Amino acid sequence: MSDRLPFAAPLTVLVRDVASNMDRCERENHSQEIDAARARTQHDAYVKTLNDLGLDVHRIPADDTCPDCCFIEDTAVITGKNAVVTRPGAASRRHEIAAVRSGLNQWCTLHTMEAPLTLDGGDVLRAGNRLFVGTSSRTNPQGAEFLRKIAALDGLDVVVVNVRGGLHLKSSCTLAGPDHLVHFAGSLDITPFRDAGLRCTPVIEPFGANVLVLGPVVLVSSRSPATADLLSREKNIAVRLIDVSEFHKADGALTCLSIRIPRPGAWCT
Repeated sequence: MSDRLPFAAPLTVLVRDVASNMDRCERENHSQEIDAARARTQHDAYVKTLNDLGLDVHRIPADDTCPDCCFIEDTAVITGKNAVVTRPGAASRRHEIAAVRSGLNQWCTLHTMEAPLTLDGGDVLRAGNRLFVGTSSRTNPQGAEFLRKIAALDGLDVVVVNVRGGLHLKSSCTLAGPDHLVHFAGSLDITPFRDAGLRCTPVIEPFGANVLVLGPVVLVSSRSPATADLLSREKNIAVRLIDVSEFHKADGALTCLSIRIPRPGAWCT
């Protein structure tokens, strides 16, 4: 897949701490109880992994009026020198925006969405010069069009795809490398991704569809050992398993827990 910019690990990663009442977060399945204390321990391990990889990590404090606040990816989309501060599709999450806006403004020129637009960052997947944007229960076509206009400022194209299963686009697929997409088999139409030159690999574990590639290292949920084994056979990839099981109970996964800011002259997922 050709691309004007090289792929690299992020310049900076923003994370947000876990609210003490995370168990009140938005989620489809309430049958499993969320242990907020265990989630904080898992989140600390996630942050430690990022630090161990040499990444510059900035932590934003939790806000107990925002039970979902640790899922910071949904609140902003970085396109390069510019960023969209989103208007999340769940009304209860819109109070999360102010703190993230303050945390981001030193790196990017910010563009803030207004009603009736909605967009969650979990519906946006970058691959080179393209942003794949999923229209879903959280992201409407108007939100996707707003992102298209901002992305153009950084020379990016937007491809809109329909999310037909799972909460977000990145519930069904993510990049495991700059030109390698992993996707939960049967969960979406992969034609637009293949047409863009991506190698598309199905995985059999739902949580295996959400991996986080950070340069040569790929983080994989410990609940997806088959996916980890599959990716470990790839050349030039180092797989690290990480436990985010409490976040899975909240419809979350690895990418949800951070905003990755690309290095100047490069791109990242």
